[in-house]
Amino acid sequence: MVTLTPQPDPLTNAWRIYHDEPGGIWVDYFDGHWLVQTRDASFPDHLKEAARKAARSLYWKPRDKSAATKPEWVWGEKVTEKFNIRENGAVFRVDFSAGYSPGIFLDQRLNRQRVKRAIKPGDKFLNTFAYTGAFSVMAALAGAQTTTLDLPASYLDWTRENFRANDIDPGKHYGCKGDAFEWLRTFARQGRMFQGIVLDPPTFSRGKKGRKTFHTDRDYAELVQLATRVINPGGWMLCCANALQMKSWKFQEVVVRALDVAVNPVGEIRYFEMPPEFHGDNYLKTLWVDVGL
Repeated sequence: MVTLTPQPDPLTNAWRIYHDEPGGIWVDYFDGHWLVQTRDASFPDHLKEAARKAARSLYWKPRDKSAATKPEWVWGEKVTEKFNIRENGAVFRVDFSAGYSPGIFLDQRLNRQRVKRAIKPGDKFLNTFAYTGAFSVMAALAGAQTTTLDLPASYLDWTRENFRANDIDPGKHYGCKGDAFEWLRTFARQGRMFQGIVLDPPTFSRGKKGRKTFHTDRDYAELVQLATRVINPGGWMLCCANALQMKSWKFQEVVVRALDVAVNPVGEIRYFEMPPEFHGDNYLKTLWVDVGL
């Protein structure tokens, strides 16, 4: 018996519909298209019966983070081009041929909603390690002027696609290609300040010019310290880490210690759980930090 997670709200048609950590099976729903990931190197056939009642198509790939391969078509409609999904009323472009991720991380659904609610019209917002700019879209829809930062130019192009899909003029927002650490130092030298900042680095990544590989437990504190130099008094930071092996208390300790060097006093710090459909493996750590006046 396969128990599927119901649609979280009428304005969302992309979510984790099935999550079986012990069994090693995860299914994401994208407007009727199922993207199945498995720990095993074979497709779980018992999902086909459930899919016939609720899906337009089935795609599958083994959950091997070292393999940035596109998923295989299993059953139903074939998806050959990018298509639109909706989350919290916003539109995002998804591409099943993109490799490791189709263009949006569904485990950040509630955090994107929090960002939109925190933005006030006219705020300046910085999205680091932005991938395809989903946080930037939510901030822009709430009236912020956004700066989107990532290494690959293709992700910045995808961000502009997502802007246009939401009738947002990309020309009114900034895109910065390069290393987040270098850009944060540059913004500090320029006196460029932000009301809200998202820090959401991948589990590990390498910057240009031979920069060491990023590791959350070793490098996250430096990232937070750099961000404090460009945050306005009364602003906020959303600090995230995809770190299964790091305990939640340890992540909080890393962030709080880094904040001790902040120019502005720190206000409230809140810890948020993952969306309820992601149960059993609390890999995504989230802290919301309010910066004092």
